[in-house]
Amino acid sequence: MNRYPLWRYVLIAVLLVVGVIYAIPNLYGEDPAVQISASNAKSVKLDQLQSIDAVLQKAGIHPIAKTVADDRHQILYRFADTADQLKAQDIIGATLGSGFSVALNLAAKTPSWLLAIGAKPMKLGLDLRGGIHFLMQVDVKSGVKTKLDADMHSMLAALRDKNIRYTGFHTTNNGLSLNFSEDAEASRAESFLHADNPAYLFTINHQEGVFTLTARMGLQAIQQFEQSAVTQNITILRNRINQLGVAEPIVQQQGKNYISVDLPGVQDTARAKKIIGTVATLSMHIMDTKHDALSAESSGVVPYGSKLYMMHGYPVLLNAQPVLTGSAIVNALAAIGQDGRPSVRIQLSGPDVASFNRITGRNVGNKMGVVYVETKSVRHMVGDEVKETQKREAKIINLATINSALGSSFNITGLSSMQEAQNLALFLRSGAYSTPIKFVSEQVVGPSMGKENILKGERSTIIGLILIAIFMMLYYRFFGFVANCALVLNILFIFSILSLLDATLTLPGIAGIVLTIGMAVDANVLINERIREELRGGMSVQGSIHSGYARAFSTIIDANVTTLIVAVILFGIGSGPVKNFSITLIIGLLTSMVSAIFFTRAIINLVYGDRPVKRLSIGIRLKNDKQEEA
Repeated sequence: MNRYPLWRYVLIAVLLVVGVIYAIPNLYGEDPAVQISASNAKSVKLDQLQSIDAVLQKAGIHPIAKTVADDRHQILYRFADTADQLKAQDIIGATLGSGFSVALNLAAKTPSWLLAIGAKPMKLGLDLRGGIHFLMQVDVKSGVKTKLDADMHSMLAALRDKNIRYTGFHTTNNGLSLNFSEDAEASRAESFLHADNPAYLFTINHQEGVFTLTARMGLQAIQQFEQSAVTQNITILRNRINQLGVAEPIVQQQGKNYISVDLPGVQDTARAKKIIGTVATLSMHIMDTKHDALSAESSGVVPYGSKLYMMHGYPVLLNAQPVLTGSAIVNALAAIGQDGRPSVRIQLSGPDVASFNRITGRNVGNKMGVVYVETKSVRHMVGDEVKETQKREAKIINLATINSALGSSFNITGLSSMQEAQNLALFLRSGAYSTPIKFVSEQVVGPSMGKENILKGERSTIIGLILIAIFMMLYYRFFGFVANCALVLNILFIFSILSLLDATLTLPGIAGIVLTIGMAVDANVLINERIREELRGGMSVQGSIHSGYARAFSTIIDANVTTLIVAVILFGIGSGPVKNFSITLIIGLLTSMVSAIFFTRAIINLVYGDRPVKRLSIGIRLKNDKQEEA
């Protein structure tokens, strides 16, 4: 009656082995580390490595291990504590200079054979282990200036298209002033421009025969633009973080123009710093063919309305007014072009596509440059101190002849490697920053709940588990021991599944695990009490076991399914801690049903099944011969 076929025991054994393998990496812990990643085709030279070792030795910092991989393109220094790790990051960054990503990391101590099969430890959230904190400042003043310049060029172009003649113009702090020789022309210009530029306040002044039309952006419009710029950059940052697969990130506005980013449980912080910390904008400009770039470079005088760039050592003049910005890009994919070189396929959408098509159509035969601007943090040694400055680099990544009017899709070529194409496509897919932002700081943040509170939480959980185990053993004897085994297996399976899913565990997640532990014990209580009830009713030992599991099964399923429905709803409509709680609760409910029903039944069948048994060790005493004191 109480027998399992061989295949069930084999399946249970396989599940046990898999659960143990994918749960044990959480026992090894991690070392604080500093990871050096070379950009593009560069690698760390041997003399640079020797310089790093010498400087660390001089500073009294002794790494416990150093790993060199990929022909010195990636180097990992492990340290005994976080204090040495933080000091070493500043020293290494200042020693190497620009061209390398020097990021904080947590290197797992997991053996290589476990890592080879994908067995990695769980990530812990900010409230348990901390994470990486970025602070960025949105350059709203530069954004407003760019907006004013763009509007100014649009206004002047619109007046020329309507044959409204002005005698001169100049920019102001927050707008534009236009001079007219006749009042009628100034009034006509005011009427025309006001309809397309509602954010501006227009006034006409007359002095010494000159009629001046002043267009001034209102204070409310400026404030709305600044707030919109911060909001858009927050959205872009979230998109980039989604590319990293970070669970429960915190991206929020701090003050008027700062954005703070907290990435809980991040292990590959080198990639996080490269993707999140890459402060980049993209724009496309028509080449200035009216002026000579060599003359502008030699004289140092750049014509008004143009900007001077260097490309492969040669000067290039581009119109300052972009014909398209990164905000119009909806998708970007790295690919191999027709010439066999890396390229990025761009797809556009939005109101700017029509004007982009019109402008490129008017400039067929001319060249268009794609300008990529990146703001980097540069560390350098000043005496014995490490100083950090912001460096803005603008480069033309592509300069190509316009053969026809460009529409909603085209290719960017001229990239040096496929890795560069993939990174550029990622930045463009997640969105180029609408307004320049400055990478202010990056630091490791500790557990927000404090180490003391975490230790208290761990102790209370362990004490609770021990008390439950003692109660089950005293009250249900051997069946209580089996229930405790199921409890341990349940925790084991939860940890292994969370590790397989690469999930981030937070304090609300632990609350979900504790709740499922209680429900797992409850399931075994229902089974054991049902067996005891059948024994009291005079049923045989084998019949009591079979009936106890069969009749308790529907009750357990009903209770768990109703809780599972609530957990799924929480996951669907909740966010942050609520979603983390619901994830562990869902996983725990599923594993508890498996461990409390099938694993315990397997052990009971091995001990009592398929043989005559006079009594069960389940903690009751009957007056008849069928069940004596257990």
